[in-house]
Amino acid sequence: MAAIHITDIEAAINHWRSRAPSPDGISLAPEIRALGEVYAQMVYRREDEVDEDRLPPEAMAAWQGWYGTTPDTPCIAICSTSQGDDLCKGCGRTFGEVQFWPAMSPVEKRTVWRRITLEHSAWRFNRYAERAAEGVSKAAPVPADAA
Repeated sequence: MAAIHITDIEAAINHWRSRAPSPDGISLAPEIRALGEVYAQMVYRREDEVDEDRLPPEAMAAWQGWYGTTPDTPCIAICSTSQGDDLCKGCGRTFGEVQFWPAMSPVEKRTVWRRITLEHSAWRFNRYAERAAEGVSKAAPVPADAA
């Protein structure tokens, strides 16, 4: 069974905090409450991961709501596995991970994302970081006479 890392729970909580801030500083959105309960139990038990089958349905739905806002694939369109490498120089995934990516569950994909991010050796993190800047666009230069 695949597991969700505590950093993903934190990211999901922060996502929902920005989307549904507390109107009075006390009450929380249902998604934050559901994820917060899981997070608190993980901290109390000193666990880094929680099996996806242990996540209450409300927490899983909130986590998946956050997951839907993340990039699906670490691919930067420089695939060295197509050239015979066991580990892609571009994204850091193994040949099997690249091959079976479409069939992987969101939790399995996040596990791979965590590994390649921690390794930080793929070109997506250094040589071609600009390709990995998901949804980031450079502002057009302002003409001198427009100021």
